[in-house]
Amino acid sequence: MKAITIHQPWATLIALGEKRFETRGWQTSYRGPLVIHAGKYIDREACKNPKIASTLWEHGYHLPEDLPTGAVVAFANLTYCWSIGQDYESGMPVLFNGEGGATKRVSLREDSFGWFAPGRYAWEMAEVKQIEPVPAKGQQGLWNWGGERDASRM
Repeated sequence: MKAITIHQPWATLIALGEKRFETRGWQTSYRGPLVIHAGKYIDREACKNPKIASTLWEHGYHLPEDLPTGAVVAFANLTYCWSIGQDYESGMPVLFNGEGGATKRVSLREDSFGWFAPGRYAWEMAEVKQIEPVPAKGQQGLWNWGGERDASRM
């Protein structure tokens, strides 16, 4: 099963269903089931962002140390990879599909949960299911997770 390693707090925000888009500097043509792996790195500065901190607090994560690391934390369905652009009137990020011009707006809350700079990509997640953390070693890029027996939790 395909997996992606994501730094904290973003992996947990996805697992909680609060972050729908994982922003990356590269696109993917992969669509389908995706394992969300929380890497060992915790961005403590990001955890101080008021929108991130309040969202984590609402779900019982009061300190950065409360966030699971080095573990699979959720299963999701990667449904689309959007190109990120900018609305010239509002300055807000806009997602473009490149296949006929369909666009999608990014909410103000979601805008704090990723790096929505023009030229980057937003991987859209759906059907996210948080699980009890399963220890696993992560990797860069998309990688194959060997814990398929745990995928039955999807």
